[in-house]
Amino acid sequence: MNVRLQALNILLQVVLSHHSLDGALDKALKPSSQKKAAQDGMRSGLLKELCYGVLRWWPRLMAIEQTLLDKPLASKHQDLRVLIWLGLYQLEYLRTADHAAISETVACAQAIKKPWAKGLLNAVLRRFQREREQVMRSLETDLVATTVHPRRLLRQLQQDWPDDWPCIVAQNNARAPMSLRVNQGLIRRDDYLLRLQQADIGATAAEYVDSALVLDGACAVEDLPGFAQGLISVQDPAAQLAARLLAPQAGEHIVDACAAPGGKTCHLLEIEPTIELMAIDNKAWRLRRLEENLQRLNLGCQTIVADASDTASWWDGRPLDRILLDAPCSGSGVIRRHPDIKWLRQDVEIAQLLATQRQLLHALWQTLKPGGTLLYATCSVFANENQEQIAQFLAAVDNAEEFPIAADWGCPMRHGRTILPGEKGMDGFYYARLRKK
Repeated sequence: MNVRLQALNILLQVVLSHHSLDGALDKALKPSSQKKAAQDGMRSGLLKELCYGVLRWWPRLMAIEQTLLDKPLASKHQDLRVLIWLGLYQLEYLRTADHAAISETVACAQAIKKPWAKGLLNAVLRRFQREREQVMRSLETDLVATTVHPRRLLRQLQQDWPDDWPCIVAQNNARAPMSLRVNQGLIRRDDYLLRLQQADIGATAAEYVDSALVLDGACAVEDLPGFAQGLISVQDPAAQLAARLLAPQAGEHIVDACAAPGGKTCHLLEIEPTIELMAIDNKAWRLRRLEENLQRLNLGCQTIVADASDTASWWDGRPLDRILLDAPCSGSGVIRRHPDIKWLRQDVEIAQLLATQRQLLHALWQTLKPGGTLLYATCSVFANENQEQIAQFLAAVDNAEEFPIAADWGCPMRHGRTILPGEKGMDGFYYARLRKK
């Protein structure tokens, strides 16, 4: 299949059906396509590049499209709009030869049974070829096009981070590095760095997190020494802070409330294998990924498919020592890894997310024993999901107090700490630690 046509099909799943990009790509490359992808890694790499690239830059690509078209395309022709974005992305951001980018993209019109659109696609893309400099200059006063962020997202970043928002949007548009978590129960970080050097894979030790390494360039996990044996896992350093902040102790009864895909779950068990850990998630397919990670790392815990806020469905009444609540959120701190968030979060009702976070906090608090710790985490940089959520909770719950985080990373907030995207190579994250009086 024409790789541009395959990219079009995946992008339409995101744009029209609001599927996640990672999920749509996984489905496209597995299982029947996996063998072919192994035989032709370059083709698979181009597919990912096209999909991630278009979704990273779509606000600008859409602005260019609107400049080039004499009149907007009807809503029923969303597939043609995405084809235009694909062509523009190749012309502006890839080293693909212009003639190949145009001809391969135009050819997709026949495959989607719109042969009449060949002339339109060809004319639009060739016009951009001719007028590129003039078109790009015309967008310089368009803040959505220059920041490559939809207006709603941009407004909230400017409101919450009036001094830092330009840096945040720049980091959101950058490519995130590939980071690893070393299983320190099996190997020291310095020793694994040596293994990487011997395999001719460049990496540096991350600051702030003694288990984290950042690779000089991304590579297939199968090429990482000891991956199959559980020596390392792929995880951003900011996410690795969670297990250290929760600080599990031997034999404690702990819940990871929104656990899948299980990076933090596994890290807790690597730090303290004797804990009695329950990993809860409300999606069975996500929990299967967690179980696969546990198996590769030779770790074990109880996994439960449930809504963590419905404590009657999973809690046996025995008070918990510690709770990790990695709450569902907007994902505004990990846009560089998941550029589809720019598209998908346009229609998400933030009020619904806030209500879910509140519901989880209040329900889980009832299961915590006096003196116990709850660590609240999000991969968001928005105040209403983070410090404001915690402030409301503390005001409403008499037996809750903040257990301050003393650290040299992130920004201290009214409650908790926020890591902005790109700080020492980390993803955007928020942590607040609470203790039950």
